[in-house]
This record gives sequence, structure tokens and C-alpha cells, in this order.
Amino acid sequence: MVSKKRLGWSLLLTLPLLVGVNIAWARPAELPQTMHIMEGFLPLGWAIFWWVVATPFWIVGFLRVKKILTERPEQRLLLGLAGGFVFVLSALKIPSVTGSSSHPTGTGLGTILFGPFVVGILGTIALIFQALLVAHGGISTLGANAMSMAIGGPLVAYGVWLLLRGKVPTYVNVFATAFVADLATYVITTTQLALAFPDPVSGFIGSWLTFAAIFAVTQIPLAVAEGILTVLIFNALQTSATTEMRALGLQEV
Repeated sequence: MVSKKRLGWSLLLTLPLLVGVNIAWARPAELPQTMHIMEGFLPLGWAIFWWVVATPFWIVGFLRVKKILTERPEQRLLLGLAGGFVFVLSALKIPSVTGSSSHPTGTGLGTILFGPFVVGILGTIALIFQALLVAHGGISTLGANAMSMAIGGPLVAYGVWLLLRGKVPTYVNVFATAFVADLATYVITTTQLALAFPDPVSGFIGSWLTFAAIFAVTQIPLAVAEGILTVLIFNALQTSATTEMRALGLQEV
């Protein structure tokens, strides 16, 4: 059996590096708008709407996380790794050409390991801590942010994972899943903002194109970088956590 201590050290070594990149790239005070919709930004009706839409997914996700912790306690370290990966990557804020910023999501890895509903809980926990501790996102907008990053993005990405599995090399599938999880989050957030703030002249379409342009320049390169990083982490897990990966049906011979 692979030493969990070794996997734990890998996580501890990775997180400071990513935090350092975050500090180097962006200062929160200089970037008032990010792909997390800020507190109070959405009209109350839309904020409540996204809370209602997200709630059923949270319920299913909570039950699945509880089942993992009860029936497969040996997967706790991997579950923590997936959650930490989401928290750190989604906290990164990369400046965009518009004076706003974009960020990776980190949800692709957890989606591959545990499925989209579990990631719905991991991503929401990350969003709550970020809203409370670093003013990244908000509580009123938690439903909207969760639907884009923690729920919608992973659901779309999981469809890609299932579609490509067995048809392409695993590393290609891992890359594609992480790439799509990132971009799907961006598209859903753009849609949420366009629905809440349609352009007075061109309506939803014009507003959607405007919001999409804010993040497009940085988000696609970020999605590529996240895909590559996820492949590296996935490959490392196959080496250092063979027992856990085999139990998930993800260990290649």
C-alpha cells in the first residue's frame, strides 16, 4: 500500500507554491471584480433564484460525500486533496486586459476522482471560505457562484470525461475534462451576468458578448494551464496513491 504520508507531503509542497503564485500575480484590493460574482452585485431576485437552483445539487452532493466518508474512509485524503486543489486554484486571480480578473477553478480533478456532485460540495465549501476570509465572491451570490464553478462546470466536464473515456489516452481525457470544467464555468458565469443585466439596446445577447469579452483573453490560456497541471497531478496520484486510485477505477496497469 502506498504511504499516505507521501501523498500528504506532496500536497503540502504544492499548496505553498500555488499560494505564492497568487500573491505574485494579484492583490485583492487592485482587482475589485473577478469571475466570482461579488457580494451584492446580483439583484436580489436573481441571487435567490440561483440559491434555489443550487440547493438540490447540494443535497445530492452532501449525501454522496457522507457515503464516501462512511463506506470508503480510506479515500478521505484524496477527498481532501481534491477540495484543497479547488480552494487554491479558484482563489488565484489573474489580471485581465479590462482591469478585471479571471481564475482557474480546480474542479476538473475532483470531478474525475469523485464525480460532479461531490465536487459541488467541495467547490461550495471553497466558495464559502473565500467569501468569508478573502472577500472573494459573497454569501448572497453563493448560489450563483456555486452553480457556475462548483456545479455547472463539473457537470459539463463529467460528460466530457465519460464521452472520451476509453476512446483517447487517459492524459488527453484528463486534460480535456479540466479544460472544459474551467471554460464551462466561465460561460455559465457570463450567462448569469447577462441574464441579470441585459443590455438596454441589444438585450441578453449584447450583454453576454460584453461580459464574455471581459474574461476571454485570460480564461482560455488559464484553462489550458489548468488542464496541464491537472494531468501532472493525476499522473502523480497514479504513482503515489495506487491503492486509492485503483479503488476508484482510475489506476492504469
